[in-house]
Amino acid sequence: MNQMNSWLVLLAAVISFAVTALLGKWMVPLLHRINFGQTIREEGPKWHQKKNGTPTMGGFLFIIGVFLAVAVCLPLYYGQSGQDPYLRSQSLTKAAGGLLMALGFGFIGFIDDYIKVVKKRNLGLNVKQKLILQFLVAGAYLLSLWLSGSGTSTFIPFVGSVDLGFAYWILSALGIVGIVNAVNFTDGIDGLNASVTFFVSVTFMIMAGIMYLYGMSITAAAVAGGCLGFLVWNFNPAKVFMGDTGSLFLGGVVCALGFGVNLPVLILPVGIIYLCEILSVVLQVSYFKATHGKRIFKMTPIHHHFEMCGWSEVKICVVFSVVTIVFGVLSVLSLLYGF
Repeated sequence: MNQMNSWLVLLAAVISFAVTALLGKWMVPLLHRINFGQTIREEGPKWHQKKNGTPTMGGFLFIIGVFLAVAVCLPLYYGQSGQDPYLRSQSLTKAAGGLLMALGFGFIGFIDDYIKVVKKRNLGLNVKQKLILQFLVAGAYLLSLWLSGSGTSTFIPFVGSVDLGFAYWILSALGIVGIVNAVNFTDGIDGLNASVTFFVSVTFMIMAGIMYLYGMSITAAAVAGGCLGFLVWNFNPAKVFMGDTGSLFLGGVVCALGFGVNLPVLILPVGIIYLCEILSVVLQVSYFKATHGKRIFKMTPIHHHFEMCGWSEVKICVVFSVVTIVFGVLSVLSLLYGF
């Protein structure tokens, strides 16, 4: 990574962090004043009831921070990159299209949050409505990739390039919607989603740099900076929650980073925590139905299981972040030595 590109990556992180953190000084009191408070679900841990009324939709903080950082740094990068026009067009589509996809998911989350706030209950869009909207957003993103000339081949470490044909688009749509919802499940305790996604973004930033995909490095750095800025307000005890507005946006951005470096398969190890969160819910529900009431975990998603075991929210954030770091390092090593 040359010096100019390194500075742009750093600048993206700094802008996103600063905008997100500073916006909180204005937006958190505003959310309080307009009574945009979270309604805590009754079936959750009982001690979470004290969080009732904490402002939600705080995801707007880092959404604004990320977009401003990218709007400043990406044009500077592409203006001096000297990249082949065709490759530049594909790269721009993946960067811009990925962010628009994330914004689309964030908008679905906003609708969900708004219904919860207006109805004053922890229910928003139903599952069918969410899935239809999510597949539409994922489909629009994949269509943009196809129109820009992206093929159906993907790299798998230690295997090589694999052409999946038409199945690539089907698997991609299912994978995107699955990952977005997995990231959403990770948002359940103070600071967890932002902490984990910070390290996921740093991992993709490094991988994009290794592959000379500096546009994606800039985007990943902006997301990492936004997550860090949000933790100023969201770390335990949280002054604001990101809501589905934020968690679905982050899910979209994680997918955009994985597809942006043409390594969507690495979203699975890099986002191992997301995977554990959604699998814990699937296993719990399936086992509960099959055994007529028995449970595998004390409560799901799995971070609540550890809460019920006596872990503090801070300890869960630290342990889950360390796991993310370990799998992130392994993923980077697979990129270096698996091709």
